Amino acid sequence: MTEVQLFTEKSHRSAELTLRFLAAPTDVLLAGSHGVGGGRVLEWIDKAAYACAVQWSGTYCVTAYVGHIHFTRPIPSGHMVEVRSRIAMTGRSSMHIVNEVFSADPREGIFTRACDCLVIFVAKDTETGKTVKVPDFIPKNAEEERVREAALSRIELRQAIETEMLEQTYDGESHAPRLITRFLAKPSDVNWGGKVHGGTAMEWIDEAGAACTMEWSGEHTVAVYAGGIRFYRPIAIGDLIEVDARMMRTDSRSMQMSVHVRSGAPRGGRDELKDAIHATVSYIAVDDDNNPLPARHFEPVTEEDKRLAEHATTLRKLRAKYSPQPLITPGLPRHLS
Repeated sequence: MTEVQLFTEKSHRSAELTLRFLAAPTDVLLAGSHGVGGGRVLEWIDKAAYACAVQWSGTYCVTAYVGHIHFTRPIPSGHMVEVRSRIAMTGRSSMHIVNEVFSADPREGIFTRACDCLVIFVAKDTETGKTVKVPDFIPKNAEEERVREAALSRIELRQAIETEMLEQTYDGESHAPRLITRFLAKPSDVNWGGKVHGGTAMEWIDEAGAACTMEWSGEHTVAVYAGGIRFYRPIAIGDLIEVDARMMRTDSRSMQMSVHVRSGAPRGGRDELKDAIHATVSYIAVDDDNNPLPARHFEPVTEEDKRLAEHATTLRKLRAKYSPQPLITPGLPRHLS
């Protein structure tokens, strides 16, 4: 079979995929909370987007980037959940996938949106590890063309944010609230390529960020936005994992966190760990009725803390400056069918 024939056949693959399941009690991060933790929702998204990417490319894929994550409301345990993923655009080996998470009380059957985000997957050859060309995605209607243009409008913003994040250092003197956890990557964390599942790593990020902000605020906290999760290198089963959550700034309600995931062979010790993932996530404190609470103020003292606080402000300014087109068109709730 020639390459042209192969890509022609693959071009008939569906560009959309929907997972449907019940949110379980074990999906809730903390007893007494109002819904599923943000990290678990991101794990669901990563699995759906992975399936969509593999379905389109016909080969193994890895998570490269997760961004523009909006958590609009909690998902209660027992709700019927739908995770809808669809191709927005393709590059040579990359697939930009729009994801929406809906949920409904099965007794009522009315689905409403709880979260949405963009995920970029890259197709890989499992034997060589090299990237693989994917079939081109060609929009077939006005809505698909609109989503493609919206995805294109985010490329410049994503590059600007990545450049800004790479310029920062995190090894100077700091008095910022911080939480560091270390553990070994378990066999149950494995994905279909033999590495740690991207969704599992995102759950680690949310757990560390939530724990740090709860310790600082003295309240229950929830993730409300993540500006970007960048994957730099795969994590192997058995690696020593370090998740380092550090507060950058606070405003009247939110707490902006920088979270690094580092990994390496356990025998090398902490000094041999390398950056695997970096994320910025915003949290808010909520009361027992899930109403937002004022954030406890963090005042940067050291030079590095002041610089990172300004960095967090710069990230916000960049998002306002570029103002990418919305990927999601708000829709009316629909009934369970």
